[in-house]
Amino acid sequence: MAAAVKIRVPPRVMGRLRLASQGLLGPGFDGVPEAVRAMTAMQAQDLQAALWAVGVRVPGAGLGDVRRALQDGSVVRSWPMRGTLHLLAPEDLRWILNITTARMIQGTAGRHRQLEITGRDVEACRETALGLVDGGRAATREELFAAFEAAGQATKAQRGVHLLWMLCQGASLVHGPLNGNQQKFVAFDRWITSSRELGREEGIAELLLRYLRSHGPATLRDFAWWSSIPLTEVRRALPAVSGELVELDHDGTQYWLSPEVAALLDDGVPGQRTVLALPGFDEFVLGYTDRSIVLPPEHAQKIVPGGNGVFKKTIVAGGEVTGTWARQGSGRTAAVVPVPFDDTKPLGPASLAGFRRAAERYERFLAS
Repeated sequence: MAAAVKIRVPPRVMGRLRLASQGLLGPGFDGVPEAVRAMTAMQAQDLQAALWAVGVRVPGAGLGDVRRALQDGSVVRSWPMRGTLHLLAPEDLRWILNITTARMIQGTAGRHRQLEITGRDVEACRETALGLVDGGRAATREELFAAFEAAGQATKAQRGVHLLWMLCQGASLVHGPLNGNQQKFVAFDRWITSSRELGREEGIAELLLRYLRSHGPATLRDFAWWSSIPLTEVRRALPAVSGELVELDHDGTQYWLSPEVAALLDDGVPGQRTVLALPGFDEFVLGYTDRSIVLPPEHAQKIVPGGNGVFKKTIVAGGEVTGTWARQGSGRTAAVVPVPFDDTKPLGPASLAGFRRAAERYERFLAS
């Protein structure tokens, strides 16, 4: 195992190291399931954004490749942490839920009292849902809600959504095959036939190591926020994996990353001129509790206007978020348009050429 060593890193390099860890520099990942497995969990509350988040990390991947991975179950989508949808490798979902579910359910207890959801209600819905998807069948959310209503369980005022969420948290249901731009639900055990078994301490250490390898440089607080695991447990897990990581010092704070990515520091971290067109909700921005390393705080509101929770697509240049972008129009008139943070300083010739290449890659992804 590699020994952890302390290295002081200037701010301009940190973002590019994160790009490298996330497969956004260099060769990327070998395929769609491989990308999701390497990232451990990728935010996917916006399905279309999540499809591109995978595609941008897999050279040559098309929209159809990512959709097929969801269709055949080699990538799954669920709520493994923070009450937020993520993409995961199927074998990872159950053991991560075993670590995170209790805390998430505890956090929704007050809301469930308001909605008059009891343990008996959840069990009644579980029996109803499993009957509906028995034999490998899949059901839409609307079909599940209709079955709940027929069984005497109200679904209005978000009650149905919370009941469905509880069934997914308990590994009774999971998102399954695509139904247009939505997903149907299936029985967890029929869709995911092989799961890893990890105890809590071993699982937290595993999750910490994989997060720091795929998101580093990152802090323990970043991981505690990302995973919803208490910081005290995170700190206890660190000695089990620190020998497989490298420690960096940035502005007096300790960050961790993989030795392979840290080795890029020897000859200079690449990506100074790399321009990317990333989707909204991408892990490069949202995968950390402190985003100021890559996103200047004075511009943070520009990617989530009004703090409404809807994150815009971002332009990343040299490892720093420098603006947003949007696809306007349709068909032959469609265009990918950059919106720099400072409208008095448009993209220079090199950055504009880099953005156009990124936009062309996005268009190829949508077309294949």
